[in-house]
Amino acid sequence: MALNLAEMPTGDIVLRRDASLDIPARARAVASVVGAGNVTALNANAIAETLLGDAVLANVIMLGFSWQQGLVPVSLTALQQAIVLNGVAIEKNQLAFAIGRAMAAAPERLAAHYSETEATEETLQDLIKRRVSFLTAYQNEDYAGIYSDLLQRLHRALPANHADRLTASAARSLFKLMAYKDEFEVARLMSGKSFRDELDRTFAGDFKVNYHLAPPLLNFKTDARGRPAKRAFGQWMTPVLSLLSKGKALRETPFNPFGYHSEARMHRELRDWFQNMLEDIISHPTALAPDMLDTILKAPMDIRGYGPVREAAAQKVKQEVDALRLT
Repeated sequence: MALNLAEMPTGDIVLRRDASLDIPARARAVASVVGAGNVTALNANAIAETLLGDAVLANVIMLGFSWQQGLVPVSLTALQQAIVLNGVAIEKNQLAFAIGRAMAAAPERLAAHYSETEATEETLQDLIKRRVSFLTAYQNEDYAGIYSDLLQRLHRALPANHADRLTASAARSLFKLMAYKDEFEVARLMSGKSFRDELDRTFAGDFKVNYHLAPPLLNFKTDARGRPAKRAFGQWMTPVLSLLSKGKALRETPFNPFGYHSEARMHRELRDWFQNMLEDIISHPTALAPDMLDTILKAPMDIRGYGPVREAAAQKVKQEVDALRLT
């Protein structure tokens, strides 16, 4: 039996967001049923990301890994032909299949290119720099400057022995609230060169693109959770998105046509709420114990989803933060 050790969250994780998949325990459970000697395992997702730059190729790596061990009763020629006939990223899938075979037969050959050891943890400076670059593309240098300036002042104000940890927590949360996905940002991401290049790398031949969107101004239906229902828009949306992405300069002005619906107002209110809270922390950096302050600074990371789901999460987080600040 071939086992992929990568964590693959299911829909249930949405309801229990902090649940642990406990991969070692699950692997032991599998081995107890089929026998430890009958299980070979690898983290195919990590290998796919490291060697091929895309975890989606993990399944093909697992196919090659399994075939090499005689677990797939199909000829090599038939499998290779199937990859060609599928017509999707043929060369990458062929390479992924070969990598899987190598991991089963001679993993040492890939040792120079792949290691199971964990990557070096990102420094605070790199963490902020990467987000400043994103926010510059998201809006402009001035907007990114607000982000970096606020974090620099926070870092200087905090006690030295806790400054890095607390500033990193603030940096992640502030970025999340400043880089909210409005209509301009969705258009930028879906019309950018990196997105088009990814489509070209993934699909071969003629293919059509459908965009599944839930624009607040054009949506009057909801799904089972009360969120705006997504609709499919055809390839005609591509030039529309490209044009819309150029309108990001309107984002922070009264002329933003998308800035008046309830979700847009909520995005700005959350961003301003957190920025004002950081200003207060800068003014009173030792008013709360470091661990409690860290909990407060991380709290916005729990604001997820869109529509009423996001609104409910935002209200819950703000109430929890207010309660902590009063203790």
